This record gives sequence, structure tokens and C-alpha cells, in this order.
Amino acid sequence: MTVITQYLLLIFFCFLLPALLLILFFNKPTTTGRRSRPPSPPALPIIGHLHLVGGFFHKSLQNLATQYGSIFYIRLGFSDCIVVSSAAMANEIFKTHDLDFAQHPKITFADELPYARCGFFSAPYGDYYRFIKKLCMTELLSPRQLERSRVVRDEELGRFLRGLVESGKKKEVVNVGAELMKLTNNTICTMAMSTRCSEKGDDADRIRGYLKIAYEIGSKGTGLIGDALGPLSRLVFWLYRKETMDYFQGVDELLERMLKEHEDQIGKRENEDLMDILLKVYRDDKAEAKIMSRTHLKAFLYDIFVGASGTLAEAIVWVMAELINHPNVFQKLREEIRSVVGSTRLVEESDVASLPYLQAVVKETLRLYPPLPVTTRECRQSCQIEGYDIPQKTAVGINLYAIMRDPEIWDNPNEFLPERFMVSDDTQHKNMEHKQDHGIETFLTFGAGRRGCPGSRLGLIMMHLTVAAMVQCFDWKFCGDEHNGKINMEVGKGLFIHLAQPLTCLPVLHFNPFAASI
Repeated sequence: MTVITQYLLLIFFCFLLPALLLILFFNKPTTTGRRSRPPSPPALPIIGHLHLVGGFFHKSLQNLATQYGSIFYIRLGFSDCIVVSSAAMANEIFKTHDLDFAQHPKITFADELPYARCGFFSAPYGDYYRFIKKLCMTELLSPRQLERSRVVRDEELGRFLRGLVESGKKKEVVNVGAELMKLTNNTICTMAMSTRCSEKGDDADRIRGYLKIAYEIGSKGTGLIGDALGPLSRLVFWLYRKETMDYFQGVDELLERMLKEHEDQIGKRENEDLMDILLKVYRDDKAEAKIMSRTHLKAFLYDIFVGASGTLAEAIVWVMAELINHPNVFQKLREEIRSVVGSTRLVEESDVASLPYLQAVVKETLRLYPPLPVTTRECRQSCQIEGYDIPQKTAVGINLYAIMRDPEIWDNPNEFLPERFMVSDDTQHKNMEHKQDHGIETFLTFGAGRRGCPGSRLGLIMMHLTVAAMVQCFDWKFCGDEHNGKINMEVGKGLFIHLAQPLTCLPVLHFNPFAASI
């Protein structure tokens, strides 16, 4: 039982029990039959199944699935939730009932937060969500735009590698995650806003600091427990109000300054970027629907930093940690890069299609460590999954972590084996093909359907190229605390999958792509 759960239990039983009993008495759950609701663990009065959810949310749900099946019901205080842990049922939600589950659940106290329901990821399914997604797919993430922005990615990768070369010469240990955060922030920010986050001052460090706070706030489960408390959700918000509001105030000041700087440059650039287009809509009084406010603009930027930069940087950290822990895989990947690229130039995006083992390494890492291990949906209208009734407004958690470690799909599911994604005749590949032949997608790192991650293609492009360059150019000497002679792969607590300890390494130069220009 976590500390926060113990604290809330004390409040419940000492002060709020009479009020809760009255609320529960007048709000008894109803059922229409034994088959209407999936199986469920025994629940405690008032808190339901909160005591079964530990600091590692995805693992708690995975353990419950082994006892109660691949679809089960839990009650987290006042919040009803259906948990799905099989690829077949996930595909029902993402494909068959895609429109029924086309939005995320609303956090009870979200209206107290500056960007509540304004962000791309949190917005209800409707006009604004469809509008902003269309802009992303046509102006930022379309194949044409991705090709046009290749020069931006190349330039930022070059800056990143030059910094590592200098650190290697000086024998300076680097925080790999921090350096990758600068790379991803600057790349995505330049693509969207034609400006680098760390061009003036050290915005990248500020953003990284804000992301760290976001992870810490999330690890306390405030969003989850806020839903669970229902009418009493303000209690949890009060407990973390100052910390949360201070965080958002700092983020808001940073984003407002970035917006103003961008507005000052309107008309001075040759090519329009995504933010130019968003500002046009924001300023257009004759827009078809006045759905863009300044808060929407900042919420969109916030989603880019948290949903794109943070998770992308962390995903690359996991790849490098696994490669360092598996030197045979590292060497095999380096040899593949050398055989395709040669020994005189840096790997390029156009090379990735000819590097199947690189693709397998990235895919295997994402299978083991999906950035968001449990993706959530809300049922917009009542439907059935596997014969069970899912009432409207019910929250559904799809445990991607459990699905991609399902022993019925994956051989040795907890082991790092990139070869499983290489085209071959082995049993693993046949099992995966069998599932996909029946319309069941088994690799679900990015979700699917209308609320699937729109930036998955860009994320994979950046992951492949960055990992390839880091392997081609450097040997990595780990300088942190080891666990059995290897990097400790312990996962930090919270709703996102991230390394509990920073990945600190000494980059030892193997190939200098800038030697000819020095």
C-alpha cells in the first residue's frame, strides 16, 4: 500500500466516513445481470480496489489480469474502470469500437488546471480535436512536410553529436537523457516554430526541469486518485495545489514568452511553420468556428514538449541502456551500419530502410518499454466488449505493457531479443503473423485508432537516426551505479515508463563524422 493511499484512508475513516456513506447509500451501483460486468477482485468498502494499485500502475494491473482474466472491472473509489490486457480486445476498442472510445477520461479536477481539456491529448473528441489533428497531419507530420524538415533534423543531430565529441575529448561524463532532451526539444520546436528552444538562455534546461516535476506529480497518482474521490476530488487538489499551480505558472510564463517571440517574427520568415498557421486561425474573426484561444495555443505547445520531446528522449534512453547492457547486440548493430553506410560518412535517414536490425532494436525496446504503458479511453456511448456491457462514461484502461509482454504472443516476453522482429521462419514470427492475419495488431506501443499517437512516424524517424548515429560514432562507458555488473533497468514509479536513475556515460569517440571539417 502506497503512502498516499494510507494517508487518504486515514482521512476517510477519521473525517469523511459519514458523508461517504450517505453518498454511497444514495448512489448504489446497478447491474442488469451477471454477464453485464466483467469479473472483478473483491473490493473494500468506499475505496473499492485502490489498495490493489501500487506505485507501478501497469504492473499492478498486469498482476490482476493473471488472476481475473484479460478483461476485468475495478472500482477506484468513485471511479469505475474496465481494464483490458489482450491484443484481441484492444483491437476491438481501437478498431471495431473506435468511435465509441474516441476520447480520454476527464480528470475530475481538470477544470482547476490552466490547460484543462485544451490540449491535443486531453481535448474531448469533437470539432477542436479534429481540427488540430488535421493541422498536425497536414502541416507538421505529413510525408511532404517531414521531407522538407529533414534539414532541421540533420542540423540538430549534428549539434548534438558535436557536443558529445567535445565531451568525449574532455573525458566529461554526460547525462544521456538530458542531452537527448535538448536534441528532441530543439528539433521539434524548430519544426513547429522555426526557433530553437535553447537559442536564448537555457529554455531546454527549464523544460527538462518542468518535465521532471510533471513526472513527479504524476508518480503521486494525483490524477488517478482525483477521479477516485469523485465529489471529494478537491481534497486531493488541495493537497498538491501549490506544487501543481507553481509548476503550471512556470510553464505558462515560458510558453507565453515563446509565443510573443514568434509573433514578433511573423512576416519575416520565407516559409510558414505550424505556429504561423495556428496564429492565423487564432486571429481570424471570420474563422468557421472560433475554437482557438491563446490557451489552446499554449496547451498545444505544452503537449509537444511533454507528449513528444519528453517521451521520445526517454525512449531513446531505453534503447541505449539495453544496447550497453547487451554488447553483442551493440556490435551487431554497428556492423550492420558499417556494411550499409561505410566508414567515411555519417548515417542518414535514407539509410534506415536498409538497416533492418536497427529497426528491430528500436521496435523491441518500444515493446518492452512503451512510453505510456497504460493508455486510457472513455466510453462515449454504451457498447459491448467480449459480451460484457460497457456503460457510457466508463473509463477503460488498455494495458499496452501487459499486451506486449503477453507470453501467448511473445516467446520469452521479458527478454531483450531484437531478432524476434527480423523476418524469419521461427515460431515467434509465425505466432505474430497468425495474429495479424486475423486482423489483430500485436505491436501497440503507439495505440491505434482516432486517438492513436499522431507523431509515431516522426518519433520513429528520430529514434532510428539518433540511435544509429550514437552507435556509429561512440562507445559508451556507463558511469552510474551498476546492478549485477550492468545498468540498473529499474523503472521509476508513476504513470510513464522512465529509468529510475539517470543514464550517465562517458562517450568514447569511435568515428568522428566531423573530422574532415576540423
